[in-house]
Amino acid sequence: MFALGLQGSPRKKGNTDILLAEFMQALAQLGVETRTIEVCQQHIEACKEYTVCEKKGYCPIDDDMSREIYGLIRRADIVVAASPVFFYNVTAQLKALIDRCQTLWARKYKLKLNDPGHRTRRGFVLAVGATSGKQLFDGIHLTAKYFFDGISAQPSGHLIYRRMEGRGQIKTHPTLQVEVVQAVRELTDGLLQRPKILFACRENACRSQMAAAFARLYAGDRLDVISAGSQPAAQVNPVMVDAMQEKGIDMGFLATTALETAIAVHAPATIITMGCGEQCPVVPGARIEVWDLPDPAGQSIDFMRGVRDDIEARIKTLIDAYA
Repeated sequence: MFALGLQGSPRKKGNTDILLAEFMQALAQLGVETRTIEVCQQHIEACKEYTVCEKKGYCPIDDDMSREIYGLIRRADIVVAASPVFFYNVTAQLKALIDRCQTLWARKYKLKLNDPGHRTRRGFVLAVGATSGKQLFDGIHLTAKYFFDGISAQPSGHLIYRRMEGRGQIKTHPTLQVEVVQAVRELTDGLLQRPKILFACRENACRSQMAAAFARLYAGDRLDVISAGSQPAAQVNPVMVDAMQEKGIDMGFLATTALETAIAVHAPATIITMGCGEQCPVVPGARIEVWDLPDPAGQSIDFMRGVRDDIEARIKTLIDAYA
């Protein structure tokens, strides 16, 4: 399970920074893998409205959004957006990131591609403001609503704090820790209990990626799914991406992962290999299952389709066992 924090404040050790750190620490204490992006330290250019994303599904701007952040959002089970109030909305830096997620919106609504994580991804808002106005957070809530829709995340709550102007003032809030712990428990309810399944192949470029996508799409509410490879390729197989797109499944922005890295973070209950002889590190208590699947690397798209359909059938059988 992976949670991504988006820290939108330009002020280091300010109230937003402290609040998000507290929230992510509470997630980590429950065993959730976490990562926080300091948005103001990233190279994120403003949307230039090229509309390439609406036609081809990608943004031509070469910056940290394209290089990493799209992929992190797509991998996340939980996305936490944190910002102080700037003129009744999020900061310009966080708004630039949100605007650039038009690419993910376009893949969903224009290209009609199904994000495998859309059933389980949850979005949460953290916000602080200096005044006490009744409508102080209305703009942030509205922006977050459509941001979460664009990245296929279900809005799942918020923590907001008024009259927080002095640097670090939120540390003195009498109920902060209790409210954070309660919010994190509610946010992760039903996700932490899912059995972890690791799909492994040699390059983590075709078979294990397809297996993880089908499992996440069909049973993400019941299974915590990851994929990895014994010798990860530099990138996923583009023929695989095309074959999955034929099924309406979006494999965009995927990155490969090493087996050792995946297992160091996650302790899978089951490891399913794709039958390519990969040597898995020993995971105490993990059940090992081998699927005898041909390697589609370098093969035609027809060959890839056959492997894809075989994997989908196997995943459906696997899911039945967890019903």
